[in-house]
Amino acid sequence: MPYPTSPDAALAADGVSMRHRRRGPDVLDDCTFEIPAGVVCALVGPNGAGKSTLLELAAGLRRPTSGTVKVLGGAPRAGHPRVAFLAQSRPLFNRFTVAETLRTVERLNGGDWDAELVERIADPSRFHRTDRVGDLSGGQRTRIALALTLGKRADLVLLDEPMADLDVVARREVMGLLMAHVAETGTTVVMSSHIISELADACDHLLLLDEGAVRLSGDIDDLTAAHAVVTVPGGADRLGDHPVIESRPAGRGTSALIRPAGPLPQDWEARPPSLEELVLAHLTGPEAPGRSRGFTAPIIKDHAA
Repeated sequence: MPYPTSPDAALAADGVSMRHRRRGPDVLDDCTFEIPAGVVCALVGPNGAGKSTLLELAAGLRRPTSGTVKVLGGAPRAGHPRVAFLAQSRPLFNRFTVAETLRTVERLNGGDWDAELVERIADPSRFHRTDRVGDLSGGQRTRIALALTLGKRADLVLLDEPMADLDVVARREVMGLLMAHVAETGTTVVMSSHIISELADACDHLLLLDEGAVRLSGDIDDLTAAHAVVTVPGGADRLGDHPVIESRPAGRGTSALIRPAGPLPQDWEARPPSLEELVLAHLTGPEAPGRSRGFTAPIIKDHAA
């Protein structure tokens, strides 16, 4: 079946659950979301939240226990010509030299291969092209793996902790190259990372997973606009009917992340949350899984009020 050229969503899930063992807990639990085409999506969550499993489903390397995943309007499949996936394990042929690796992958990918982009990101000047991949440092291997992933010029790029082995300077440089590639091609990127602040300047969409469930999904500007960090005089009872994500004492008052249910009193200090504040509050507040038995916080989707 041919894939449509202009899908409404680059990646979508409908009621997706995933269980690795018959009697084990769900790695993913009834996940439903849509990631629009053309965005750079931050896929965040604690260890064990299901991020890598979700990316593997999108890459066609696994099948869900239940529910449906759609990639570029169709079913995911391994080796999809318009999807590129970089796993956290950085799979490379350790016995190949750098030159052999670049040449082999270019030959396998055919005419759409962007050799110039691969050279810029891999930056072979940092090491010798005759070095074996298995002898390189973790950061060097990551640069080569990311270069080979982007060289495919795919419509959907799935990156599992792509900057984990890079130092601060290299992360900034490689992120800049990635963003330039996105600006040039309009490709959709779904990128997992534990460094939320690193994603804030690069991403315009958020998918937050916790204990296998979707906690937040949507445009980052819409999500931050739907919340407010407030400082109020007095105790938490002053927060009234505004849904509280997280609150704590602050001097003689209370600081809280809320979803405003109406106009705020004039004696309250209020500002939009940062992406990091938004994510951490939804992971640690009283509505987070495990904090309130049988209760799951509402999912705020695109254009939430």
